[in-house]
This record gives sequence, structure tokens and C-alpha cells, in this order.
Amino acid sequence: MNNSKKIAGISSEAVKKATGKGWDQWLAVLDKAKAADLSHKEIAALLKQKHHVPMWWSQMITVGYEQARGLRKVHETTDGFEISKSKTLLVSPLMAFKAWNDGKARDTWLGEKITIRKATPGKSMRITWIDGKTNVDVNFYDKGKSKCQVSVQHSKLSSAAKADKMKKYWGAALDSLEKYLGKK
Repeated sequence: MNNSKKIAGISSEAVKKATGKGWDQWLAVLDKAKAADLSHKEIAALLKQKHHVPMWWSQMITVGYEQARGLRKVHETTDGFEISKSKTLLVSPLMAFKAWNDGKARDTWLGEKITIRKATPGKSMRITWIDGKTNVDVNFYDKGKSKCQVSVQHSKLSSAAKADKMKKYWGAALDSLEKYLGKK
């Protein structure tokens, strides 16, 4: 495999640097172990216990193996599908947070009635989405003088099609947020 080619968003070169083996080698090792017949948890445990791969890399290699062998779709997790979208804005994290937290402001740029389960000013929000079944995590990262990154992660989505739809939705929503904040 070309070292620049990626599986699960990670290059073979990065995997080799962290674990001593590239994607081709890990795929062969897991095929030999009949990993296609194992659960996600069992594959990760095999990597950690038998091959001494650190936990985070065990998870990443497992996801990559599952995707490479058609056992898992892009954005698929054990709880459904999950997407993320982020945008850097020319405001402080607290100002971006306020645009999410204030219902009247949020109605202006998002237009959805959401349930905020937990909010840490200028840092993060945990939201139950309007369907009552999926979760939205919003994180605000300080990027210097009056600049922040807003990252949205939407989880427990029911299908790849829904994940694709919500990835586009959140891209447009973050664009709308940027326009709203630009007018303030």
C-alpha cells in the first residue's frame, strides 16, 4: 500500500510510525487472525493483548480494518453513525457560546428548538437534538485574539444517508452562525 493512502482517515505512514506496522501489514495480521469474524471489541482486544498496540491505536486499527473489509461504513460507530463539522470564527469562544446558549439568538441563525443538557460557558455544550434520539456535542476552542473554532459532533445517527445529510446541515448551520456573529 502507498504510505500516503489513508484508511479511516489515517495514513499507513502514521500507523507504522505509531505501531511498527503499516496498513498492509495490519490488514494481513488481522486477516490471518480471522478478525472479520470478531466483534469490534474483540479485534481491539486482540491488538492490545497479543500485539501490544496502545488502546487508542487498537481502536483506530480496528476501525480501519472494519472499513477496509466492508464491515463498517464511513462514520459508523457501535451506536450508529457519527459526523463532525467545524469552523473557525472571528469571535471569542464565549461570544460563540452565547450565540448557541441564548434561545433568541439561536433562533435567528439555527432556527431549531434544542434541549441543552449541559453547558460550560465558552467551552462546551451537550445537546439532545430535535429528534430526541441523537446527541450533539459542541466544543469551543480558543484560537487566539478574538478567534475560535466551533466543533459540532452529531452522534447516534441511524444511517449513512442521515450522517451525510447532517454533515451538510451542520456545514450550513455553521455558515449561518458565522454570518449572524458577523452582524453583531
